[in-house]
Amino acid sequence: MAKKTWAQKMESGGDPEIETAAKDFSWVKAGTRILILNPRIVRDRVAKLGVGEFKTPAELREEWAGEYGADMTCPLTVGIFLRIVSEAAWDEHLAGAPLDSVTPFWRVVDPKSPLAKKLRCGQEFLAEMRAREAA
Repeated sequence: MAKKTWAQKMESGGDPEIETAAKDFSWVKAGTRILILNPRIVRDRVAKLGVGEFKTPAELREEWAGEYGADMTCPLTVGIFLRIVSEAAWDEHLAGAPLDSVTPFWRVVDPKSPLAKKLRCGQEFLAEMRAREAA
């Protein structure tokens, strides 16, 4: 079976769901309502950020939790989906799309974050784009 492309991964996932934690785990207490999104919702929110408007994943998770009536948004899945969004946008750019037409993932992915170290675009690209937009 062939490996899925980042664009194919972008189309995965169903409707957003709120799961209730059945028991305490990690820092989450039993009864906590946890929002699980999909990559397209993450992409669409990141795409709405304007030039020079930077948000952290934590800020976005807090916004989503409020919008959907959850106690929190799952940080693990948001991290996975941010990688999918970033890599799919990078693929579009490598295929010839100008940067101003792809999802501006650099507005959410901090160049010093663990996620940045995994991205094919490189930490330098993220830092350069942020510096360019902040100027």
